[in-house]
This record gives sequence, structure tokens and C-alpha cells, in this order.
Amino acid sequence: MRTHARAVVVGGGVVGVSTLYHLAKKGWSDSVLIERKELTSGSTWHAAGLLPLFNVSYSVGQIHKYSVDFYEKLQEETGQDVGLRRVSNIRIARTRDRWDEFMYYAGIAETIGVDVKILTPDQIKEIWPLCETDGLLGGIQHPDDGYVQPADLTQALAKGARAYGAEINRYTTVLGIEQTRTGEWLVKTDKGDITCEHVISATGNFARKTGEMVGLDIPVIPVEHQYIVTEAHPAIKARKAQGLPEMGVLREADSSWYMREEAGGLLLGPYEVGAPVCYVDAPSDQSEYELFQEDLDRLMPYIETAIARVPAFGEVGIKKVYNGAIAYTPDGSPIVGPAWDLKNFWLNEGHSFGVTAAGGAGWQLAEWIVEGEPTIDMMGVDPRRFGPHATRGYLREKNEEAYANVFTVHYPDEERMAGRPLKRAPCYDRMKELGAVFGSVYGWERPNWFAPEGFGIAPDALDKPDVILNHNHPEPAADGKIKELWSFRRSNYFEQVGAEARHVHEQAGLLDMSAFSKFEVWGPGAEAWLDSLVANRLPKKIGRIGLAHLLTPSGGVRSEFTIYREGPQRFYLVSAGAYERHDFDTLQKLLPADGSVMLQKVTTQYGVLVLAGPESRNILQALTDTDLSTAAFPWLTGKTINVGHATAKALRVNFVGELGWELHHPIEMQNTIFDLIMDVGKAHGVRPFGIRAMDALRIEKSYRLIPRELSVEYAALESGLDRFVHLNKASFIGREALVERQQRGFDWAFATMQVHDVSEADARGNEPIYVNGDLVGRATSGGFGWRTDQSLALGMVRPDYAEVGTELEISILGKRHMATVVGESPFDPDNQRLRA
Repeated sequence: MRTHARAVVVGGGVVGVSTLYHLAKKGWSDSVLIERKELTSGSTWHAAGLLPLFNVSYSVGQIHKYSVDFYEKLQEETGQDVGLRRVSNIRIARTRDRWDEFMYYAGIAETIGVDVKILTPDQIKEIWPLCETDGLLGGIQHPDDGYVQPADLTQALAKGARAYGAEINRYTTVLGIEQTRTGEWLVKTDKGDITCEHVISATGNFARKTGEMVGLDIPVIPVEHQYIVTEAHPAIKARKAQGLPEMGVLREADSSWYMREEAGGLLLGPYEVGAPVCYVDAPSDQSEYELFQEDLDRLMPYIETAIARVPAFGEVGIKKVYNGAIAYTPDGSPIVGPAWDLKNFWLNEGHSFGVTAAGGAGWQLAEWIVEGEPTIDMMGVDPRRFGPHATRGYLREKNEEAYANVFTVHYPDEERMAGRPLKRAPCYDRMKELGAVFGSVYGWERPNWFAPEGFGIAPDALDKPDVILNHNHPEPAADGKIKELWSFRRSNYFEQVGAEARHVHEQAGLLDMSAFSKFEVWGPGAEAWLDSLVANRLPKKIGRIGLAHLLTPSGGVRSEFTIYREGPQRFYLVSAGAYERHDFDTLQKLLPADGSVMLQKVTTQYGVLVLAGPESRNILQALTDTDLSTAAFPWLTGKTINVGHATAKALRVNFVGELGWELHHPIEMQNTIFDLIMDVGKAHGVRPFGIRAMDALRIEKSYRLIPRELSVEYAALESGLDRFVHLNKASFIGREALVERQQRGFDWAFATMQVHDVSEADARGNEPIYVNGDLVGRATSGGFGWRTDQSLALGMVRPDYAEVGTELEISILGKRHMATVVGESPFDPDNQRLRA
């Protein structure tokens, strides 16, 4: 066994071996893999081997696409059969909401180059003659989808990795992992130690145990997954004897199961409510090829629907029931990328669809490690999207919820309820009393919108379809009413959100943004360090505010910060609440080694209340002795002010495009400030508003978001950040690459579009954009603008179609609408409201 290596991969399942293969292929031939038992002996060996391309996550969708294409090439490269069967995959729909989801997904698939065919019930019957089609609206088919043999795939990856020079050590146990004073890693095993630059954890069910070795609480706990294999069926054997093609993988999403042929019989895999987490701490040291006792009673409702849809399934006996552990995270997507707080320690864990994701995850992680950044937007799977709140108790609830929701309709406005409420700002109860309907981000409860008193629907008044998965709303509120219905279309709260947006525009609104990530930077080297990171110039005068972006080495956008200069060498940084760990970790790893810069996370020390609207100055002025006039307190400045007998950093910025202030205050003073504003504001019409109104208002201002309009996939100048990027300043991360890309010519350009003839479904983001039937871009955000009275979409299109007045088409839920490129910031393009 080697004693020195460039990288050590821990874990010999399909994900770990794929990571090793891709590292070696990129030239890191001195990489090593360590597996405690035999390759595939964890979850890989009992996986059903399916390759579902369907995924509404932009990140995961691209990972899956790569895998399916790659496995065929791997087979050719190594000469080893991976058992790939591209028999196609059919998803059938029984409800309108499911059909909307399929149409929304079909748009995503087109933007990433995945072939999707729309099927009628008759066409489904032709492909799957054993399937009854009564009650079906139709289906979608992935012609390139199918399944693979996981063990054969893993062995082919191992063969390929060895051919590139990598080493695989089986029956070798990692005893400990330590970082040396020089920054290298020491991986201790029962067969000797290995010194290396990078460690990649791909340990599946052992993820939490591996994390403990290096002080990480990795947010992964497995869940039991069962599937049933039947005896052979005469009809399937007859089809094979006649030389007929194998029927594709069938998924009745509304009944939460998949089915495919298996050795002349059928394989059924339900995703049931009640499947428990397992291996909370880790499997035993002796664990190998381990299964749990089956529990068919838990599966009976799903089995019954499977027999109704495919009667042949009930006509043969059960040959085997597999019940094995599959790793899960709170949102069901894997964690692929750098670990927080540790240099050169990487995670490729939490793969609930590990066979499908293995190829793409290994590919992108190798890109990230070797090249310094991934080539596709990985924010949807970045390990740092989970914070310290994602500990064992939280994971138990959320991971079981994620498993039970694999096949639920993934509404764009869906809010899952397990593990909530968790993190609450002090004003939570006050907001709740005012009718707040909450959402959750990074564990924080935030008002999405406010329901008027008595608003809602009685549960027994809902006309739900007779399917297993028919839940399209949160639990009823205290008054017994359901406040919102989730949808891909304009839902029951649409007008309420509009009322909030209009009220902010006409009078004043109060928004809780305490979930904002907040950091303090100070020290003798603070200004020079920050200036070397971000593309914009730092605010020069004390009290000034600037918006700045930290780019990737290739010139894409990694993070966005509002920077407030509080002193000669003291700065206050604010970024998106969902990316606290990501942004703090990114900054921390870039700190100079000489101790000249201090960085502190202060998110929970400060609450944030946003007061915005034409009456906001009158309200706040009644509470402070600081002059709030434009001359004394202009836009993009900040001051520490009194708010009654409390205090706050008042920053004259906001994300809604109206006169207003963000009040960053000691969090223990929040309720005092909240009560003062609501009391004084009565005379000026102040009302609370939520995140959904804020989002509608920000779209009218063409304000960008990470990872939508701002992404590692788009150069900062492609995203229209010209006024925030100064190529003539001292060097900053990504500058040289951005200049080179500018000289070469950009592939994309940011555009704001008015969408015409919309009556019930606005763009949400990820919709394809066309010119004369040719795909020319994708929407990144969308919604209705209440101040402009227009349906709007933000997006990235080919530069020749980004000019104002260009006519485009955008597909929304399968229907094409005319769209016209309009000028940036359709509402108040000169920012007169902000500057008032």
C-alpha cells in the first residue's frame, strides 16, 4: 500500500470508486481508495440500479444526465459490461398537479439537454402492455433512461481507475484521520498510514462516523428502503421468447412506486410513509452485505395500487424482499463538495440515488478538487447548504420526511413541515398573531405571506384526487383552516401576496429578514484583503454601502455581499440567509495566514427588520433623533441610530426597490423595535409583508439571486453585473479569466422579459426560451409584477437575443407564450423611489 498519495478516497461503493476513477482520469494517478470490506458491500450491492433522469433540481439533473451517458462510454472504455439496459423510463400521471409537474420538468430537461417524450395513455399501453391505463392523463418518457447492474458498474469503474494508475485497497480499515501542522492529511489504517493532500469521504452509511474522525457533524442518516422481486410471470417470459423489447421502468408517481422487469418477473419499489431511519451512529464494524427484516405490512397500500395498475404483479409469488439502508439528507439531495472548516477535505455523501448520481458526482467533485471549481452549478448539492442545526434529532425527522416525499409533487412553493419550527426570531409570535404563513430557510422560520383573519379553507371542503400522494398544502392552522394550496399555477394566496406588494409600494411594509447571514471583518489588513476578493470597489467613506461579488477563478459568481464600512478597517457583511455556512467557510478559507484580518460570524447576534415604502421615513423619523432626510441620510449609506430607546444599524438599502431601511439590531431588542414601529406606524398604514411579496418586488427591479441569475456557470458580466465589476482595479479573484472571456466573447446575456397572455401560470424559473422554435436560453426567475401589472421573467439568453424589444417565446407548463425583452428594472429604472 502506498504511504503517500495526492488524494485518498475513503469508501468503496459506487460513489467512492467513481470519485477515484475521475480523479485518476484527470491525471491524479497517485490517488488511493480504501475500503473496509469488499467493493460494493455497503448500500451499492442491494441497490435496484435504476437510472432516473427525472429531477427538478438543476444541479442534480445535470449530474444524472452525465452519469447515464458516461456509463455507456465506460463500458466501451474498459471492455467490462456494466449491465446497462436503456429500456427507457415512463412516469404516469393521474392528477392535474402531477401533469403540471411533468410539464414543468420537461422544460428543465430541455434546458439541460435531456430528451423527454410526452405520451398519451394509448402510447403508454403500447410500451407497457401489462399496464392498465384507466384514469391516466398521460405520461412522460425518457428514452435514454433504464437501469444498470451496480456491482458490475463499480467493478468497471475500479478497472478504469486502476488503468489510470490509481490504487484500491480492500479489507483495509481507516482507524483515524488527522491533519498535520503542514496542512497535509494523515489517514491511519490497520495496514499502515497514508499521507496525502486531499481526503474524500464517500462512506455512505458510515458518513457520520467518518465525520466524527475530523470533527464534522455530517447531515446524513440512512433510511430503510424495501423492494420486492417476484417469481417469473408467463406473459413476461413469452415476450422474451418472442424477441420483444423489455418494457421500460414504470413509475406511478401518484402511488409512490417504481416497477421494472427482473429475471422474467417484476421488481416493485415503493417509497412509503413510515420507513424508519437506521444506522443513526453507523453500522457495526462487522457490517457487510447487510439487510434488515422486511415489513410488508408497511407496503400494503402501495402493493394494492401496483396490482391495480399492473395485475400481473399480483399473479405471481414473491421471490425476495430486500430491505436495505440508503443514505439520506434532510432535502433528499446528496452532499457533494468541500467540507466546512477543513481545508482539502471533501464530501461525496448522502446519495439516496447513488447509482444514478455516482458518475456525475465523481466527475464534478474531481473537477472541483483538481481545477479549483466545478463546471456546473453545484449549489443544490453543496454540503454547506446545511448548517449546525442539522444534527441527529433534526435529521431523524427530516430524513424520514425526505424519503416519504420522493414521489410527491415537488411544488415550487412547497414547504415541508418536519423538524419545524426550529430557529425563530423573537418577533415570530408577533408575526404569527398577525397572520403569518411561514416558510423555512436554513432552519429559520420566515413569513412567506400574511393571511387575513378568517382566511382559509376547511379540510373537508377540499376536493382531493383519490390517489396516495394528494397532499398539496401544509397542516391546518390553529383555527382548523388550510391557509395555502401549493401549485405550479397562481394559487389561493396570489391576490394576498399582491395586496402586500401594492401596500409596500403605496404606504409601508415591515419584513423580518433576521435570517440574513452576517459577518464582521476587521484588522489592519481588512481593507486590502476584502479588496483582493471582490470585483467591486469597496465603499471608501465610513458609513457607505456597496454591493460586491466574490467570483470563482473562472469569473463566475460564487457569493454576493452587501458591504457596510463601519470604520477605517472595519466592515459589516450581509449575504443570503441560506448560504451562511457556505459564505463564511469561503471567506474563512481565504483569510491571510498572518493574522492581519479577523472574521466573525454574527448572524444570531443581530436581527433584521426591513421597513420599506413611501411612508417609511415618516415612521422611522418619529422614532429617532437622527436626521433621515435624503441630504443627511442618502441612499447606500448607513448609520447607527436610536429607534426609540433601542438601537440599530440603519442601512439605507433594500431588495424591494422602494424608499426604506434595513434595521440591523441586537436581536434581544427586536420585539421592542417591532412594537415601536407597529405602534407609530398605525397612523401611516404600516403592515407586515412576506418573502413572496419581496420576491415579486425584486423581480420588477431585475435584482439577481444566487444561484439563479448569478452562478458559477455564468461569467459575472454575462449576468449583467457591469456596474459592480471593475476590471481596472487591483487584481481580484477571477479577474484575469473574466477579461479573457470578455475578449473571447460571451455565450450568455442577462435579460428581463415581459411574458404576454398569461392568465393562471407565471414563469417560475428553469423554463426554456425560444426564437423561431430554437432553444436560445432559460428563465432563471419569474412571477407577477404588481407595480407594473405584468407577468415577468428573468433569464439568460444568447447575447444576440438580449436586446430590448427582441421577441421571444417561453414555455410555461408546456404552453408557449410570447415574451418581449424589456429594459432592466421595469419598475423605476432610475431608482427615484430608492433615492427619494
